[in-house]
This record gives sequence, C-alpha cells and structure tokens, in this order.
Amino acid sequence: MEKKSPKIGDIVEVEIIGMQDYGAFVKFYLDNSSNKEKIEQKGLIHISEIQSGYVKSIHDIAKIGQKVMAQIIDIDEYNGKISLSIRSLEKNPQVHHIYRKKHFTDSRDKIGFRTLSQSLPGWIEENEAFLKAKKNAQSEDFL
Repeated sequence: MEKKSPKIGDIVEVEIIGMQDYGAFVKFYLDNSSNKEKIEQKGLIHISEIQSGYVKSIHDIAKIGQKVMAQIIDIDEYNGKISLSIRSLEKNPQVHHIYRKKHFTDSRDKIGFRTLSQSLPGWIEENEAFLKAKKNAQSEDFL
C-alpha cells in the first residue's frame, strides 16, 4: 500500500478546524494511490499567510468550518509539521508601500552649504588657537 505524502507546492482544499491569534489550524485529505482511501493531514496557516497586507485579527477573515484552497509552503523534516498559505494563491495580491518624503537635511536646523561656509572662518580660528596652545604646551615641556 503506497501512501501519498504531501509535497511543498501542492495545492489542497483545507478546512479550518481551530483558530489562535497567530494562525488557523487546518485539516486536509490526501488520496492514497493504491486504494481510494483518503489520508487526513493537519497543518497551520500562519496569520501572515492568510492574505497579503496587514491582518489585524484572523477572526475577522476566517471562520471555523470554512473550506478554502491553500498551498503547502513548508514541511518540517524533523517533526512533519505542515505550513500552508492562502496568500500564495491570491490572483491580485495587495502591495503596500509606505511613501515618505525624504529630507537630506532638517529644514528646521538651517544646516546647508551656506551655513557651513559662514561658520568656516570661525572654525579655522578656533583650530589655529588650539594648535598654537598645543605647540606652546609642548615647547614648555622641553624646557
């Protein structure tokens, strides 16, 4: 008796059998190739795989007993847990972009090339005074 095992990429009809804040537990059936018997499998659809975009509450989107099509996206090789996705089957997934106007400088600080050029003579004087004091301190150490 050859048992069909689930494979990543398989699309299956699932029934939601439990819900948590982080995802929906589902069951689905795979056909046994030697006889017409169906083998029950269980898996999880994480909240991020329910639909594209932000999902505030999974309870607003899915209900226990609901049947949907889902794609197997991962099978844990150690414990056999199956992860599924409804989002991967969406025809027109939502694309969310956050548009922000980019500022290279803060307009409130009034920092730019003009203010730098105005401040440069003062910085030069300050550095020359520092270097002169440092040179005098070194010459006093030698005496």
